Amino acid sequence: MSHILNIIKKEVRELLTPSTFIPIVVMALIFGGMGNMIGGAAEEAKEKPVVGIINEDRGIFASIANETIYNMSEVVFYSNTSEKIDEGIDAVKGKGGTALIIIPSNFSNSIENNQSGKIEVYWIMKGAGIMDSISSGVVEAVLRELNARISRGLIEKGSVNATFALSPTARNETTIFKGKEMEGISPGMISTVLSSQSIMVPIIMMIIIMMAGGMVISSMGMEKENKTLETLLTLPVRRSSIIAGKIAGSAIVGLLMAVIYMVGFRYYLASFQVSEGVNLADYGLTLGMWDYLLIGLSLFLALTAALALCMVLGTFAKNYKSAQTLTVPVSILALIPMFMVMFKDFDTLPLFLKFVLFSIPFSHPMMAVRALLFGDYTLVISGIVYVTAFTLVMIGIAVHIFNTDRLLTGSVSRAFRRKR
Repeated sequence: MSHILNIIKKEVRELLTPSTFIPIVVMALIFGGMGNMIGGAAEEAKEKPVVGIINEDRGIFASIANETIYNMSEVVFYSNTSEKIDEGIDAVKGKGGTALIIIPSNFSNSIENNQSGKIEVYWIMKGAGIMDSISSGVVEAVLRELNARISRGLIEKGSVNATFALSPTARNETTIFKGKEMEGISPGMISTVLSSQSIMVPIIMMIIIMMAGGMVISSMGMEKENKTLETLLTLPVRRSSIIAGKIAGSAIVGLLMAVIYMVGFRYYLASFQVSEGVNLADYGLTLGMWDYLLIGLSLFLALTAALALCMVLGTFAKNYKSAQTLTVPVSILALIPMFMVMFKDFDTLPLFLKFVLFSIPFSHPMMAVRALLFGDYTLVISGIVYVTAFTLVMIGIAVHIFNTDRLLTGSVSRAFRRKR
């Protein structure tokens, strides 16, 4: 029995190290934060949306529209003339609102003549993340309730076409997003078209980083276990040359992955641009050759940064077994931006989360496609500059560690002491 207990203690001591325990704690904090974020979204869905109204009609159904919108929304702008559309949009934007709803002068008359009453909606779209669409979904619920109340009014009057009574209103929609005014499309349609991009691209990026990083760290562990690293370090070769060769070789693999990824993604992007009957090219949302080069460069640099970071982590692996646990920090750094990019746009994040997301080098290729679709070159280029600097720092640290005598011990506490 004592032998079994000793073996259990040995395994627990080897497996429960800071490199395995700290990432688990960090993951728990991440999921806790995500839970709070989702809980906040649920509270947001219960709040009244902030809207503006321009009502040019004086009929009974226009009165129903006013009553419904006022009861279910927080109205921050009201006018009876369409000449104040720009003023209304600015007022709604200034209050962090979601939509300007316009009831035209012939609204009630059209419905009384069994013709659809047109409602014009100017959507102020803040972001394309999953949680960014909550506010527009709440306004959609208000408009559905408006349609239902008008339907009840028509049914009570009788002598009305049943099919028309169920859907007496129609919408002309314009979405304002990232400085672009897109007619005939709602935030829901934009989010649907971009959802595959904002979900699949981060997942694919995460998988590539985890696979490439895992290979580098595992390779370092195996070299230590098989004593090939010790032999390599005894050769009359500068250790900076060794690390340069390892990084260059890893970078070539990363470039190959980036090229394969970009070739496949170009066809993938073309497929989602025409989904849901919406072609983003009609709204000027297309990627040119320069954009693809920026995405490829961002991806390649992020992969190189990941490989350099994994090279540093791999130096602390004592063997292949311990190397497996060192892949966890890299996995976490890939998971954090993946979830953040899926749920929120960079522009709609709080300042602290913006800093966190920007500081993680793997997040930049995940954000690049959406940013370039809307012409945000500043975010992409600044991200490329930052990731380049991060990569150079990681390479410098790796070279320093390779110049120490503690490389083969995997000791974190001594690895950064200079050789005597």
